[in-house]
Amino acid sequence: MPQPPLPATVPAASALRTALSMIENASRLPDRPAPRLLAVSKTRDADAVAAMAAAGQRAFGENYVQEALPKIEALRGLGLEWHLIGHLQSNKADAAARAFDWVQTVDRDKLVEALARHRPAAHPPLNVLIQVNIDDEAGKHGCQPAEVEALAAAIAAQPALRLRGLMAIPAPEPDMARRRAAFRAMSALFDATAARHPGLDTLSMGMSEDYVEAIEEGATMVRIGSALFGARPARETG
Repeated sequence: MPQPPLPATVPAASALRTALSMIENASRLPDRPAPRLLAVSKTRDADAVAAMAAAGQRAFGENYVQEALPKIEALRGLGLEWHLIGHLQSNKADAAARAFDWVQTVDRDKLVEALARHRPAAHPPLNVLIQVNIDDEAGKHGCQPAEVEALAAAIAAQPALRLRGLMAIPAPEPDMARRRAAFRAMSALFDATAARHPGLDTLSMGMSEDYVEAIEEGATMVRIGSALFGARPARETG
């Protein structure tokens, strides 16, 4: 069932312990690595990220390059791991390749080439996930399942990039059985891709309201925001 977000007043350490406990309880697949928690820090300020880092969380996800850059710079001394989990325009590939440790939303050849070209030689290879539009939603970013292998081969051919796996954001179906079907389809696609590309270890799927179900269906990384940081403030109108 959906997991209700924790209230914003819950301290970072308590929220983190709760999420990690839920993740551990949901993880029963012997052939998968222990699922990793990615704290989604979009719209949160550097102080909120620092508080979560002080509680023990090391990996953070951001949706927008320009919003993330000041936080990455301000918190550089903490040695955090930064993931881009939002759509990446090709004209932002330069900044993303320099600032982030992971890009989870690679879905086209042009982006593969741009990220590889702009990754500084002094940096380790950029960790990359292929984003898949698993439910074939109109207007949603992500490649089609049939396009994954060609993209995987293109990424594997770039020394500046390291293919780590797949990422998806299934349609927000109110019927959790339909979401589980999408998660299972992604898990099968991950297994097929990993069979051709040894070393893949990351299937990123599941968010605050469905991460338990995602883990039960094979996720190795879940992206959680509101269940850690509390509900986001409503946008002002007028």
